[in-house]
Amino acid sequence: MRTPFGTACPIGNVTFEPGCRNNWHVHAGGQILLVTGGRGYYQEEENPAQELHPGDVVQIPADVKHWHGAAPDSWFVHLAVEVNPEKGPTKWHIQ
Repeated sequence: MRTPFGTACPIGNVTFEPGCRNNWHVHAGGQILLVTGGRGYYQEEENPAQELHPGDVVQIPADVKHWHGAAPDSWFVHLAVEVNPEKGPTKWHIQ
């Protein structure tokens, strides 16, 4: 998607089933999560996980290793906004 200003701003509507989460990863340009449904978690490396609910906004700085996903007993839905995607692709840390 291109904004009227010509800047790329990819947005994904992401749904996690209960107990599902993604692997640790890093966004070179950062990311913003806009929680729209369910209950989930976000965790940065070396910090405790934080619980997320509809209306919560998470601003993830560039190059911060993190994961996000659903609580064990709830679906979780968020919009994922890729910030400064021209800085490079997501780097996944498969464990």
